[in-house]
Amino acid sequence: MTLGPDASGVYPIAATPFHPDGRIDWDSVDRLTDFYLASGATGLTILGIMGEAPKLDAGESLALVRRVLARTRATPVVVGVSAPGFAAMRTLARDSMEAGASGVMIAPPPSLRTDDQIVAYYRNAVEAVGDDVPVVVQDYPLLLGVVMTPAVLRRIFQDLPSCVMLKHEDWPGLEKISALRAFEREGTMRRVSILCGNGGLFLDFETERGADGAMTGYAFPDMLADLVRLAKAGEREAAHDLFDAHLPLLRYEQQQGLGLAVRKYVLQKRGAIAFDAQRKPGSALSATARGEVDYLLERLARRDARAGA
Repeated sequence: MTLGPDASGVYPIAATPFHPDGRIDWDSVDRLTDFYLASGATGLTILGIMGEAPKLDAGESLALVRRVLARTRATPVVVGVSAPGFAAMRTLARDSMEAGASGVMIAPPPSLRTDDQIVAYYRNAVEAVGDDVPVVVQDYPLLLGVVMTPAVLRRIFQDLPSCVMLKHEDWPGLEKISALRAFEREGTMRRVSILCGNGGLFLDFETERGADGAMTGYAFPDMLADLVRLAKAGEREAAHDLFDAHLPLLRYEQQQGLGLAVRKYVLQKRGAIAFDAQRKPGSALSATARGEVDYLLERLARRDARAGA
């Protein structure tokens, strides 16, 4: 099953579970994969930034890909293959596709500054992984420092047919979604899938602007799936009510440097992973912060019972 421009729904960015000593927790990899699928995920994204991909060596990365693919079967899986050099990118991309992945995600390196540099980079990346491999273009200027305007994205998608999806994480970014969909309507850009990140912080309006769903690591992927479903059904008030209930926890996750620690702590509390450990270097929640997250979950449970499970 290959990724296409009509992909929609929720593709959670999967955490990578670790034991406290830094070893990959393979039992929790299985449990977490099952958790995502049971939560209504239509796809899965592994080895993303939230997945602590740079902390894994090449052998661990491929082993994780194969482990997840063996568990997901018919569910599409996107593999993050971003790397400093194209050789490592190509190896992981080709090995992942041969193992059964549906596509790969590529982020631009922070060194890119001009529009031409950005387009040339993706042209080289596609050449490296092969133009038969579906590519997700990751647009995350807040972290990566690379600004991709709607016009630059249009050039990428028009010039490179294997680029079929945008992982949209610009902020503010609602107008960018509108601009891209306007390009499609006027016939100057082909249809691409748009899935949104940033913890889902703007997903309530991103779906209304034309996004096809979410690709983010919020610890309630089942809520994201419900929100996307309600939005597609035109149940605007219900979608916003659900989103509003989760907004305090979504906001808490947005603290720079602590987001992954919060997510892993909540995933552990929900029984999806055994430990909330990160591989070094990583952050950890203080006892006070854990108490604050517990309080937010208690409040959320009054409106969404899943927070109290």
